[in-house]
Amino acid sequence: MKKIILSLVLACLILTGCGKHDDKEVLKEFQNKVNNADSYFLTGEMELVNNEDVYNYNINVSYKKDDFYKIELVNAVNDHKQVILRNTEGVYIVTPSLNKSFKFQSDWPYNNSQVYLLSSLLDDISNDENRTFEDSSEGYIFTSSVNYPNNEKLVNQKVYFGKDYLPKKVEVLDADGNPQITMNFSKIDLRTEFNDTYFDLNSVLDTNNMDNTDNKNTTDNTENKNNNTTDNNSNSKTNSNNQNSNTTPTETQEPSNSSSEGENKTKETATIDDIIYPMYLPANTYLTSQERVNTEDGERLILTFTGDSSFVLMEEVAKYSSVPEIIPTYGAPELIGSSLAVINDNSANWFDNGIEYYLVSDVMKTDELLQVVRSISVLPVSK
Repeated sequence: MKKIILSLVLACLILTGCGKHDDKEVLKEFQNKVNNADSYFLTGEMELVNNEDVYNYNINVSYKKDDFYKIELVNAVNDHKQVILRNTEGVYIVTPSLNKSFKFQSDWPYNNSQVYLLSSLLDDISNDENRTFEDSSEGYIFTSSVNYPNNEKLVNQKVYFGKDYLPKKVEVLDADGNPQITMNFSKIDLRTEFNDTYFDLNSVLDTNNMDNTDNKNTTDNTENKNNNTTDNNSNSKTNSNNQNSNTTPTETQEPSNSSSEGENKTKETATIDDIIYPMYLPANTYLTSQERVNTEDGERLILTFTGDSSFVLMEEVAKYSSVPEIIPTYGAPELIGSSLAVINDNSANWFDNGIEYYLVSDVMKTDELLQVVRSISVLPVSK
């Protein structure tokens, strides 16, 4: 009799998978957790591969129903913090150490995959009819396609779930199966409560003098820059790069400011000692001129590249503003390596290591433009 029972158990395990879960069951459990959560808070660590360099971020994600998001990314090497904020006013990329923010209207985070958002992971898995599934003693693994329109190198992802049906790790892979983005979740709280002002801009910026923000700062920095590229084909120098360079949901961090007298005074956060060149250039594109232009706050470097994929790169010292500066623009957030950038059809704008960068091209496609941008941000430099 015992032999018969044992044989039946073995047959059940082999033929019907007794004790195991199928992908639809696990996906439904995950879907219920995400859809039933009016809010959540999670923390983790993200590793990003950019060319030959690796960047590590400590990440806090806060979400509240009706499209409220606050993503805090802290560079593990230099503690440089940036925040992606979405509320009823729009989407912001905030740099608290400079008291500055890019503001734009955007479909973010719904226009592409987001490795640290539960709803994005759910959508990627649910929408891929060719997804694969593994059931192991430690948990479950889904492999699905991803949507990174600005990075064709990223083709699929593996999402590792625990037995509680929550993600433990995500790996975004290239065509050869090499992880390009790795997200390790350390905490996921699906019952977090946030106060009424947690998703306000003043929870991130020093907004003591907000009367002068949106109207005073409506001049878009990008409009004040030289948007024209030249078309001559003179030979250029070879490129070089001399760049030397967990909070809880109820806590907010004020930028460390020691601004001097007067609301409109600023303090310098860095100086440009060396010109910083792209490490990548499109074919038949060359540096043809570089100049330093004096501005009210210092100097601006203008590098002009001409040829088949002409573009202009501008660099200038980033200043801390004692009055919160909100820069209206359009586009979407993009993590380019050591920093967040605003990317649109023909330009990119970002702060990195105390320098503000602006790159514009009338001819490059977005993916090619981003190749150049990412090659400028290739070293995890000090703050």
